[in-house]
Amino acid sequence: MHIKISKRTVDALKTTGKRYIAWDTEITGFGVRISPSGGKTYTFKYRVGGGRTGRVRWGTIGKHGTLTPDQARDVARDWAACIATGGDPAGDKLERRRNPTVSELLNEYLANHVERKNKASTVKEVRRLIEKEIRPALGHLKIADATTADIARFHAARADTPYQANRARAFLAKAFKLAETWGYRPRHSNPVSDVERYPERARERYLSAAEFAALGDSLARAERGELTLTENGRTRLLNVSRYQAAAIRLLVFTGARHGEILSLRWEWLDWTARRFNLPDSKGNRRKPIMLNAPALEVLRGLDMPKDGKGYVLRGGSYTDPEVPLENLKTPWGKVRKAAGIPDVRPHDLRHSFASVMAARGDSLPVIGALLGHRDQATTARYAHLSTDPLRAASDRAGGLIAGFMKGPGGSADVVQIDLKNRSSS
Repeated sequence: MHIKISKRTVDALKTTGKRYIAWDTEITGFGVRISPSGGKTYTFKYRVGGGRTGRVRWGTIGKHGTLTPDQARDVARDWAACIATGGDPAGDKLERRRNPTVSELLNEYLANHVERKNKASTVKEVRRLIEKEIRPALGHLKIADATTADIARFHAARADTPYQANRARAFLAKAFKLAETWGYRPRHSNPVSDVERYPERARERYLSAAEFAALGDSLARAERGELTLTENGRTRLLNVSRYQAAAIRLLVFTGARHGEILSLRWEWLDWTARRFNLPDSKGNRRKPIMLNAPALEVLRGLDMPKDGKGYVLRGGSYTDPEVPLENLKTPWGKVRKAAGIPDVRPHDLRHSFASVMAARGDSLPVIGALLGHRDQATTARYAHLSTDPLRAASDRAGGLIAGFMKGPGGSADVVQIDLKNRSSS
């Protein structure tokens, strides 16, 4: 059937119980398809590649009622012009429809990368940021259509929280890099690449000797059930369990990460080597947590099951070794307030451990190895703390040399050293 497609002629088309097409008499390939139920859809038929050997393509323009006949005709006319120059408008439209969204990319990124290559704590943080920030803002975009401007606007809208904005940017950068690997975008088209990170000022908070003493006193009172805090003229008793206090002491004495301490299990403990061997640490590599005398004393004060299995630090009712201590936020808040150090975070205890090592002259490689740093730049933040022992060593050497130069009677403080007979060790 051939008609000149117009509102009058399309409205007049009747349902026959079978699907049929009424072709337009003016534009070749343009028609309206009538379904058995009476629905009417504008379509365009053409060949890709030209000639009789070309592949037939049926393009759907839109439904009658949603589009007027004139609007459908305009689309058909544009498609005919595109086809005449070698284009494939219906194929392009189909490809755009098949192109997954950023939300789908994030799902694949989580399932095939994050969950397979990261610790549970990292997976939790990535998922939290994706669900809270990234998906609501960018999830509706097609992967192929996402632009640098889209990412830049997303990043700029979070300028008040630069650290979180930069973490989100990093997750997006990796996701879009994988999109290239998975064939969703051309190579070297990552829209995140030209979006600059916000400057981040590293927070350096180290406990002084006096603050260590105050913290020790606060923990001792907590362990005796005597920890109190006076605010607004009112004194109240603060409840901190011995497992919570032990967790804080282990953070102080080992320099380990918060998550590593809470996940410790007795079966990972090597009493002879004086260390915990973590099977799943940051970076998916086996990492030891070395145990000094104070840390071992903390462990001896805890209840180790007879079979030597279970979590070192218990939660819940503190009776089941398979129920771990999961949160230190509340007990740490009590202890630090009572100690007069309300601005100190649990991670600052790790920094403080490293700062003590640096101040006593331990080398940066040793500090990095003990803390489990993968990148030397992470350890380098403590370099300036080692100036005091260097200065002291320089003072000792300078004093000796100055004494040599004054001669035997130059100073009563000169220590005579026979340099010729000293070994070169």
